[in-house]
Amino acid sequence: MRNHLRGFVNIARKYNVGIILESATWRASIDWIRKLGYSDQDVINVNRKAIQLLDDIRNECANENVPIVISGSVGPRGDGYNPTVIMSAEEAQVYHAAQIGIISQTNADMVTALTLTYPEEAIGIARAGKAVGMPVVISFTVESDGKLPAGQTLKEAIKLVDEATQCAPAYYMIDCAHPISFEHVLTSKEAWVGRIRGIKGNASKKSHAELDECKELDFGDPVEFGECNRALLYKLRNLNVLGGCCGTDYRHIEETCKACISTFTRLKHIYDDRMRPTAPLQAVKYRTQLSI
Repeated sequence: MRNHLRGFVNIARKYNVGIILESATWRASIDWIRKLGYSDQDVINVNRKAIQLLDDIRNECANENVPIVISGSVGPRGDGYNPTVIMSAEEAQVYHAAQIGIISQTNADMVTALTLTYPEEAIGIARAGKAVGMPVVISFTVESDGKLPAGQTLKEAIKLVDEATQCAPAYYMIDCAHPISFEHVLTSKEAWVGRIRGIKGNASKKSHAELDECKELDFGDPVEFGECNRALLYKLRNLNVLGGCCGTDYRHIEETCKACISTFTRLKHIYDDRMRPTAPLQAVKYRTQLSI
C-alpha cells in the first residue's frame, strides 16, 4: 500500500502539483467491519492506522511544490450501485457519526464520502461532519442516464443536500461512472452545477450492471479518458479535482495530467476570478487523490 501510494506522489512531483491522499477506509464503518469478520474495536484501529499511513507519507514526501492533504474515505452503508435500503437523514447521521468522529481525531484534513446513491445518506454524512468540525466532500455515483441509482437527478440531489444542511458540504463530486454517462447533464449554468468541483470517472464505459457481470477488469483507453476529463473543464467552471475510479491506474492519472493541466491554467485566466476556486487543479485516483 505504501509503495502504491508513493507512485501517485511521484506523478504529483513529476507535474509539480499537490496531492490529496485518501485513506483505504471506504468499507471501514461498523456494518462492513463486522461483515469482514472484525470486532467493533477494529473500526477505531483500522481508521486510525489508515490515516497514520498517509500521515507518514506526508511527513516523508511533502514539500513546497507538492503539498499533501489527507482525506478520510467514507463509503455508503449499503451497496455502492444498488441502494436496497434507504436510511433517513437522521439514521444516516447516527450511523456515519462513529467513523467520522474517529477520523476527526486523527491528522486527516477532511472526509470524502464516495459512491453515494441517494441524498438522505449524503445529508446525514454532511451533518455528522459538521458536528465534529470536519470538512466533508459529497460524491454521488450515477447510472448511464446521469441519474443517481435511487432515481434523483444530480440537480435534485445537490439541491436537497444543500437545502437540508445549509450548504455544509465543501463541494460535490461525481464518481464511479465514465464521463459519457453524465456529461450531457452538465450543461446548465445554474448554481448547483458550480457546486461540482470533482470528477472521478471509471475507465470503462459500461453501466454498473454490466460491470457487475464482468469477468475481467475493463481498463478502457487511458488517453481517451484524459481527453474526456479535459472536455469537462469547459462544462464545469469550478472543476479542480480530476482523476479515476474503477479500472483506472497510474496511466489514467498521468494522461489526465497531460491533457488537463495546460487547459486548466488557460481557463483560469479566462473565467471570472470570483467563479474559480483558489485551490490548484487536482487529479484524483480512487481512494488516492493527487492535486495538480
